[in-house]
Amino acid sequence: MSGSLSKLVELLTTQADSETCFTGASQDLGWGTIFGGQGLGQGLMSAAQTVADDRPIHSLHAYFLRTGSVEHPVSYEVERTRDGRSFSTRRVQAVQRQKTIMTMSLSFHRNEETLDRQSEMPSVPKPQDLKSSQHYISQLVDSVPKKYRLLLSAERPFETRPVEPVNPFNPAPGPARQMFWYRTRGAVPDLDCLHRALLAYVSDFNFLTTALRPFGMSWPTQGIRMASLDHSIWFHRPFRCDEWLLHAIDSPTCCGGRALVRGQFFDLDGQLVASTTQEGMVRYRRPESKRTDSTE
Repeated sequence: MSGSLSKLVELLTTQADSETCFTGASQDLGWGTIFGGQGLGQGLMSAAQTVADDRPIHSLHAYFLRTGSVEHPVSYEVERTRDGRSFSTRRVQAVQRQKTIMTMSLSFHRNEETLDRQSEMPSVPKPQDLKSSQHYISQLVDSVPKKYRLLLSAERPFETRPVEPVNPFNPAPGPARQMFWYRTRGAVPDLDCLHRALLAYVSDFNFLTTALRPFGMSWPTQGIRMASLDHSIWFHRPFRCDEWLLHAIDSPTCCGGRALVRGQFFDLDGQLVASTTQEGMVRYRRPESKRTDSTE
């Protein structure tokens, strides 16, 4: 297990303060605010500690209400909404400095053997036939603004291999879709809820930017402001995050200052293991052209 992965597993493993209250540390990925995937993973891990082990999470729905500070821990307050014969429901409030920064609804379900079908996996190259994101970043890092260099060069807990690489500092217009293979940098313990929390964490990477592709824009584009508003995940089949998973993403709409993105996670065998959606704020203000003094 790499150092960055070990730190992430520790980050997602929230500590119990009581039977229904848990604390998670905060991590700065270089943005100065809490990454949304951190809240998703920590909220899931907190709620899972209040549910029987034979009921894995099958869905979560989160709303991001306020920006989280990386300088303070987050308290996760879990409400035991219902425990039925096969389903358990929980509500979670993520609180920081006496203010709610995220709310989540989560549902857990005892596995059942029944009808089984799924969408087909897209036909894409296997990860071993693709170059890693780190390969492309190494070619860019010396030419990008200094404020992004540490962010881009830091070791990540997941290895990422884009199917169609895009230079975020010089993006060309393209279809509103992206696909990435992900795998943790090392083996992860056989704890089902941890693998699901890790998928929740990584599902927030490269997600909302998909909506910008038709405009030839990306997250560093001057005048762009983006923020996640909500995030939903449905878990369908067992999987491991230390084995390759493909996140196939598309964006059906971007209008009115908001964009919708949706994705499907497939394993190497083509099994659909999870589905994702997110709506985010996407605002663009055209940068004002610099004035030229006529006397110069």
